[in-house]
Amino acid sequence: MKIRVGIYGYGNLGKGVECAIMNNDDLELKAVFSRREPEQIKLLSKNVPVYKTEEAISMEKDIDVMILCGGSATDLPKQTPMIAKYFNVVDSFDTHAKIPEHLNTVHNRALIGNKTAIISVGWDPGMFSLNRIYSMAVLPNGETYTFWGKGVSQGHSDAIRRIQGVLDAKQYTIPKQEALDSVRSGANPEFSTRQKHLRECFVVAAEDADLEKIKNEIETMPNYFSDYDTIVNFISQDELNKNHSGIPHGGLVIRTGKSGEKLENNHRIEYSLALDSNPEFTAGVLVAYARAAVRMNRSGKKGGYTPFDVAPIDLIKENRSDAIINYL
Repeated sequence: MKIRVGIYGYGNLGKGVECAIMNNDDLELKAVFSRREPEQIKLLSKNVPVYKTEEAISMEKDIDVMILCGGSATDLPKQTPMIAKYFNVVDSFDTHAKIPEHLNTVHNRALIGNKTAIISVGWDPGMFSLNRIYSMAVLPNGETYTFWGKGVSQGHSDAIRRIQGVLDAKQYTIPKQEALDSVRSGANPEFSTRQKHLRECFVVAAEDADLEKIKNEIETMPNYFSDYDTIVNFISQDELNKNHSGIPHGGLVIRTGKSGEKLENNHRIEYSLALDSNPEFTAGVLVAYARAAVRMNRSGKKGGYTPFDVAPIDLIKENRSDAIINYL
């Protein structure tokens, strides 16, 4: 029997989730929920209904897991706890500093409904988080470095678009080459946040908008821009559409470490991603963890979880015996 999936929010990430479900034949898209009017939305999937978000709770018995596709700035802190009482849920909450608080809130709500919620699922937090913990376990004497980009950050772009007077925006995270070179040399440097990356923003503002005010709000936004060198470019919508229509991303997790009686041997672990479509890759991760959320719930694991708590075997459709033969 296929796992019945709901999509809550149908922007770039929601569309990516729809595509990912099509590529997993043990899953079935049951419904899409949006703040927009249902007749405005055209799905790729045939015969799948679209409802307003407030109708979701009435379909509790028809959906095995809800994948939440809102933004981390203002959507997910409210949506995930609300929905976790009624559905097994997965989200991609990516405000690292607020993950413990978000997890605690979601955990308590999921327990009320005997549901399973897995938060902060994606590539960072998510896949990169797992690689940080694996490499640290293998090389305890060392340092871990994470670099993001060059690429579009959906969460940071969304945060800019929420600013009054902003019509559209794209934000690129760019690693600083001198920092990368220093890490790969084995020097084990200590970096401030500002020394590792810069953030470049391309912003379309309303005609009557206060550009200096928008620029200041971006540069001083806590958890997003305040700790980085940030470049703000104001451009036209046509220029944004022409030169910044894609959503690429990627990055690296690098662990350098030493082993031996006198720590005389050097090692380096690198995990890298190069993504043509940030939302579509994130969607693939979400869908895998949606499968895991359902399996965990059926096995009695209720409440809030992170990618650290999920067994790899629960992510794939194959059973354990086949997985051992095929992948181990």
